[in-house]
Amino acid sequence: MLPWKRVFRPFAALLLAAAAVTVPAVSAAHADSAADSATGTTVETAAVAASASGWNDYRCKPSAAHPRPVVLVHGTLGNSVDNWLALAPYLTVRGYCVFSVDYGQLPGVPLFHGLGPIDASAGQLSAFVDKVLAATGAAEVDLVGHSQGGMMPRYYLKFLGGAAKVGALVGIAPDNHGATLSGLTRLLPYFPGAEDLITAATPGLADQMPGSEFLAELNAGGDTVPGVRYTVIATKYDEVATPWRSQYLSGPGVRNVLLQDLCPLDLSEHVAIALFDRIAFHEVANALDPAHATATTCASVLS
Repeated sequence: MLPWKRVFRPFAALLLAAAAVTVPAVSAAHADSAADSATGTTVETAAVAASASGWNDYRCKPSAAHPRPVVLVHGTLGNSVDNWLALAPYLTVRGYCVFSVDYGQLPGVPLFHGLGPIDASAGQLSAFVDKVLAATGAAEVDLVGHSQGGMMPRYYLKFLGGAAKVGALVGIAPDNHGATLSGLTRLLPYFPGAEDLITAATPGLADQMPGSEFLAELNAGGDTVPGVRYTVIATKYDEVATPWRSQYLSGPGVRNVLLQDLCPLDLSEHVAIALFDRIAFHEVANALDPAHATATTCASVLS
């Protein structure tokens, strides 16, 4: 490792801890004056834009070709619109009813979600799935999630009855066994109080640290539950859900995919793989409809 990286990493760990405390505090300070005006308008406008783009349209009725609506589950610090500006339209033009959920909001923290306790977030996902099923008349949904959004639904499937309502879970760079942030989280013990601050201010981050009580409960007794198809799409350039092989699941009905095995030229990292990587998108489409899957290659960027 280069010497400057040895110097930088401890400072990065401190910044992580500081951000966990200051982001909620700063946001809360402005919440009263801005929530009902700029923030509320932004969220409402984004939701309207999403509906106009063909997703989150509760009038949508699944077709015989695609009988299960697709629920998109954003990652940490994401939201139901920004995370899916490319993938949601990609799926809607292919005939899917597509919906996206917000979860894990902290009081006074707009737009940046996925920070609340993950078991509570799974409860929010459960309620959203029920809403989608009621609106569409479908018997099941398929879930596609990025990062925490690919891992958190496993709690819903395992503990909240979700397995009876879900056909497939597709995780895009999911932190199924924790996120080390390229090893940064291992430095937290060297900064007394940092981990406690993160746990108190942003429990969703603490739950994702390898060795957390949440992950121990989630992964005890096996990674999967019967009746659900699982796909993990990973990139070896991931710098968040590391080591990248920790994203993989074990068990029946699992398919683990490395993007670079499909296209060696794909350089996407943790964020890009979900935001605009059409090679990953093609593999998502294959996972949702395996009976009509086609080979994913570098040329899939044009599909």
